[in-house]
Amino acid sequence: MSLTKQWQRQQALAQRNALQDREQASLSICQRIFGLAAYQQASTIMWYLDCRSEVQTRQAVMQALDSDKRIIIPFCTVDREGNPELGLWWLQEYSELQAGTWGILEPPPARWQEADKLVRADELDLILVPGVAFDKLGGRLGYGAGYYDRLLALVKPAAYLVGICFEAQLCTLVQREVHDIAMHSVLTEAALYHCQ
Repeated sequence: MSLTKQWQRQQALAQRNALQDREQASLSICQRIFGLAAYQQASTIMWYLDCRSEVQTRQAVMQALDSDKRIIIPFCTVDREGNPELGLWWLQEYSELQAGTWGILEPPPARWQEADKLVRADELDLILVPGVAFDKLGGRLGYGAGYYDRLLALVKPAAYLVGICFEAQLCTLVQREVHDIAMHSVLTEAALYHCQ
C-alpha cells in the first residue's frame, strides 16, 4: 500500500469518526438515494449494511424491502480457490440477517449455498458503494482488502455505481491504481456529484 493511500485513508477515517451529526446526515443521504432517477429505474439494487462509522443504511434497507425492487446485500465469503470475495444475497426479510464478519449483518453461513438467494454480479442494475474516501471524479478509496474492486470488475457495463459517503470524506483527488473502478456519481448529505 502506498504511503499516499495510507495517509488518505487515515485522514478520511478521522474525519468520518469525528462527525457529530452522523445519524441525520445518513438519513439525508438515504432519502436522496431513493430520489435518484437511476434508483427509480433500476430493478435489482445492491445496498450495503453499514459498519463502524459508515453512512447508516439499515433503516433505509428496511424501507427498500417494502418496494417492488429486488434488494441485494453483499457478504464476505471466499471463492472456489479460497480467495476473499463478496457474495450477493437477495434479501427478502430483514430477519434473514445475523451479525457476521466485523459485526456486519449478513445471511447465516449455513444458507450461503441456497441457489434461489444467490445473485450474480452481472444481474445488478445499481450498486451503492461504501468507501473510506471519494473524490468528485469518482475515485474511491476502500479499506484495502479489495472486496469491492473484485466485485465491480464483474458487473455489467450498464450497471450504475454510486459512491456513498459523508461530505467530510471527500478528498481533492483519491490516488488510484489500474484496477480501481470509478463511480458514476458520488452522493453525500450535501450534493450529488456526477463523475462520468
